[in-house]
Amino acid sequence: MSKIGKIEKKTNTRFLNFYEMEAIHRDGRVSPYYVSSRAKEIDQLKAVTGQNNPDGVILYGVYGEEKDKVVLIRQYRFPLGGYVYEFPAGLVEPGEDMLSAAIREMYEETGLNFTPKEAGSYSRPFFTTVGMTDESCGTVYGYCSGEPTNAHQEASEEIQVVIADRNECRRILREENVAIMCAYMLMHFIASEGDPLDFLNAE
Repeated sequence: MSKIGKIEKKTNTRFLNFYEMEAIHRDGRVSPYYVSSRAKEIDQLKAVTGQNNPDGVILYGVYGEEKDKVVLIRQYRFPLGGYVYEFPAGLVEPGEDMLSAAIREMYEETGLNFTPKEAGSYSRPFFTTVGMTDESCGTVYGYCSGEPTNAHQEASEEIQVVIADRNECRRILREENVAIMCAYMLMHFIASEGDPLDFLNAE
């Protein structure tokens, strides 16, 4: 079985850090392996703690009296040099639980009020891009109300709020850049009938 030897922290930044791991392969070979992480220190890496505490939340927000629209954002992302469609999302702050983070992030990014729905294990944190990061995020499902605005966004954010029905979601999947987690959830939204969150009732 492969294992990890020594770990060296390479950067010291606020939101993301870079670590070099000594990867000891199953055949005995040793090579460097580079990992990006939200962890501030080595002892907080998930490979060290063995725990899966959520770094962030992704917000699946249903909108409208008929529950026939979903809340998206179209955000400029520097790694892409352009815009990508995503669900609203953000980091869980120290001492904050996922539901509180979800309500706060939805308001900050879209101006909408967010009422989470109990989702059981569907909201537990799952890993994002495991080949390069130990980041994990939980999805919080719920209902949105109010009028969208970007008045509460940070100056560093360039976000457009999008309220999309199923036809617009189909177009977005055909024509636009879309984050993969958002894409999977849009496929679910398109395929659902009635309240898209009814599947949570069985959890």
